[in-house]
Amino acid sequence: MKSQDIVILLKLICLQEREDLAPEPARPGESAYAVRSLQALLNISKSEINGSILRSLASGLAIRDRQTGRPQPNRRSLLNFIVHGLKFVFPAKPGAMTRGMPTAFAAPTLRQRLISGGDYICVWPSAEGNDMGQSVEPLFKSVPYAAQQDERLYEYLALVDAIRLGNPREAGLAAQCLEERLLPR
Repeated sequence: MKSQDIVILLKLICLQEREDLAPEPARPGESAYAVRSLQALLNISKSEINGSILRSLASGLAIRDRQTGRPQPNRRSLLNFIVHGLKFVFPAKPGAMTRGMPTAFAAPTLRQRLISGGDYICVWPSAEGNDMGQSVEPLFKSVPYAAQQDERLYEYLALVDAIRLGNPREAGLAAQCLEERLLPR
């Protein structure tokens, strides 16, 4: 597993959700699921995307759709991995003060649901960011770019960071929010 695998799987979920709301019209051209499209949406190279999809299929975090053959995230397995294993495989610690994009408890998803005990927020370092806070290394270097392009992906990645950074109470709240989004009833 590599950290970008989680980013790519969450982006595939975002594409699925968007397709469920408004199915992609049958038109000639490239699907949003194509490696070239994912490269443009995530700013991750085609070879890294292809390798990530192969690793995700091999680990069971993704399966091939029977009708389309496209890789589809195994949502329950992905959620279990994020909640129970991600903070050990890809730990995060707040670092030096920097300008960036709010993440974890400072992101819009959790900002109103959790009151921070500290004075500083956590941010992904980004030249385009407007907020000052403690830097948190994102799962992959292009996360701030990808999150600016897709609000839903931003929510997912901020929740993942809250799980990576949080104490049991905060991580539990983030895990509950993530479960509500990934496994709707």
